[in-house]
Amino acid sequence: MRRRMAKAFSTGLVSGLLLTAAACPASAQGGTDIWVATFHEVGTHVSIGRPVNVTRRAGYDNQPAFTLDGRSVLFTSTREDAQADIWRVGIAGGTQTRVTSTPESEYSATPMPNGRGFSVIRVERDSTQRLWQFPWDGGEPSLVLRALRPVGYHVWVGETTLGAFVLAQRDAPRAPNALVVVDPRSERADTVARGIGRALVRVPGRSAFSFLQLGGDTAWIAEVDTRTNSVRRLAPNPERSEYHFWTPSGQLVASSGTRLLLRVGDRWDVLADFAELGVKGISRLALSPTGDRLAFVAEDGAP
Repeated sequence: MRRRMAKAFSTGLVSGLLLTAAACPASAQGGTDIWVATFHEVGTHVSIGRPVNVTRRAGYDNQPAFTLDGRSVLFTSTREDAQADIWRVGIAGGTQTRVTSTPESEYSATPMPNGRGFSVIRVERDSTQRLWQFPWDGGEPSLVLRALRPVGYHVWVGETTLGAFVLAQRDAPRAPNALVVVDPRSERADTVARGIGRALVRVPGRSAFSFLQLGGDTAWIAEVDTRTNSVRRLAPNPERSEYHFWTPSGQLVASSGTRLLLRVGDRWDVLADFAELGVKGISRLALSPTGDRLAFVAEDGAP
């Protein structure tokens, strides 16, 4: 079998830089930073450049998502006012700009497929969590889904379909979280799984997204085909892992501690290990639309 991992990473590849559950206030979470590295895939060979810490401050900077042109990263940040808002950092120059500034908290900024802005999970003043959208400049927001609540995470699979993580209702706190497929035009929501993790990831080239199915002795990365709402298991989840992403050609990568792991056949190989940089607790992952840069979240403390 052809070996597809690339443990080494090169230097000088990103110059000038650059919720955890939305149900849990950012102020109650540990400090995190966002790192960016170049990403290369040629055939089955994958390599990652030396990552750069693009937020580099004490506090909560999390939930990265690249803009559609790949030139900036949107992220959730909590600053001196203890307010969770959406910020943007440019890859060229590393300038950080506050995008939203509202009395509510916004999480999980996600560029919308229509190109007109980004969607967020918004914690409203009465603590309701619903899916909203903002224009790129952070102007006047509008609701995407009025009825569905409380929404924790979401993923777009084309303009007329999205997957959503729906938290247990307050009157049934022990009920497992639900994974639903939603048509935002009609707000029809079909439950396809329960007891799931927080990662919802678009599968490249197909009408599908992947998620983490919990329960039993083994957690599985599974896939939802949004044409039929059918679910199938793809791979056992690595230990100490909650997040994954897909390369442009459809290879599966997961985070685990200081490492990124690549699925090769029926095993997980080490793709990169950033321990020597002081990186630890890698969690959320985001690949640019052009497939040439990777953003990931790690615990505060590394330079």
